[in-house]
Amino acid sequence: MTTAKMKRDELAARQETLGKVFAEAKTSEGYDFSKVTCLGADVKGSIAVAEKVKALNAEADSLAQEAETLEAAEQAAKSQADREKGRRGFPFPGAKDNPQGGRQIKSLGELVAEAKNYQDWAEKGAAGGINLNFDDLYLSDVLASSGAFETVGAKTLMTTAAGFAPEALRLPGFVEAVTRPLQVLDIIPMARCGADQVPYMEETTRTHAAAEKAEGAAYAESTFAFTEKSSPVRKITDSLPVTDEQLEDVPLMQSYINGRLTFGVRQRLDGQCIVGDGTAPNLRGLKNTVGIQTQAKGADPVPDAFFKAMTKIRLTGRAIPTHHVMHPTDWQGIRLLRTVDGVYIWGSPSEAGPERLWGLPVVQSDADAAGTGYTGSFQPAWVSLFERRGVDVQIGFVGTQFTEGKRTVRADTRAALVFFRPAAFCSVTGL
Repeated sequence: MTTAKMKRDELAARQETLGKVFAEAKTSEGYDFSKVTCLGADVKGSIAVAEKVKALNAEADSLAQEAETLEAAEQAAKSQADREKGRRGFPFPGAKDNPQGGRQIKSLGELVAEAKNYQDWAEKGAAGGINLNFDDLYLSDVLASSGAFETVGAKTLMTTAAGFAPEALRLPGFVEAVTRPLQVLDIIPMARCGADQVPYMEETTRTHAAAEKAEGAAYAESTFAFTEKSSPVRKITDSLPVTDEQLEDVPLMQSYINGRLTFGVRQRLDGQCIVGDGTAPNLRGLKNTVGIQTQAKGADPVPDAFFKAMTKIRLTGRAIPTHHVMHPTDWQGIRLLRTVDGVYIWGSPSEAGPERLWGLPVVQSDADAAGTGYTGSFQPAWVSLFERRGVDVQIGFVGTQFTEGKRTVRADTRAALVFFRPAAFCSVTGL
């Protein structure tokens, strides 16, 4: 037997092992896998440990996908059970053959007379006594059926035209409204900060003068200079007024509101990371960061333009590109590229195809308009999103809400975005 919980437990074990490896290998300059001992005596040396880490990471990815698949199936089963419960479980008064699967309301005398154990007892001479239990009997049904006149199941024909429309059972859950998902936050490294600014030092001058010299000659002299810079912490907020009754009478409403407000704040933060203009109280996103490189598409095919951007990042930015970010319609143009004889370059339409370009993952983001994409080295050394704190949700009274029976749910977060090396990123225009 395999369950989602079992897969999650296996995944947790892999993650714990990876955490121990990275903790042992962590150094001030990166990771030294030759220091790792937690994998046992059989796995020694940087290469062996790196291969083991790669295998463990692949296993973790596979286990996560399997757990998500099993959880989705279990949720589908739960939803089906909820729907069946809603369809069958509500007691409907009506005729003997209730098409809704509900109960026929009978008097207590009818229920006793029709009980199988009562009939058997009567046939055997009705000796002694008998106990009858009707666990699903509603008192109000008995009272209605025992009145002097018939109150339910009357002979007069009832139609919807008489003013009693059929009762509609609502399915559990709801259909979510369309909204932009989080797209960029998944690839930006996260860190924590403890003030309203994130100060950092930038090496603004780096001139290497290393040269060959004859014996006794003066050494060459290089020039290095640093400049202190800082990025301000900005606040992103959202709120929603709600009645006391809605919070108290619908158990899921508070968690629903909390989740929606939290998502809205993070969605706004996601967009700011790309298009924020830097004017207070906005963050300065990638598009408006001074110093990022630019590559115009011109007459090149779109894939060529992105490869040239990668080259600029390697040569000028001296960084290793890790991701492409582009609008879904721009990626659509790439995915549908065909050879002159009609063969799809990125795979047959019957296949999902790789969401990769020149070996790098493609993040489809519509935070910026179509026509401009980005390539960058999304590594902690070159960019980080600093959270002053996570998303905070609070409930309180605003103005006259106390006497109006209302409350306001609010959510906010504070964060700063820092591009340490803008040249490690490049915008690709004219797509």
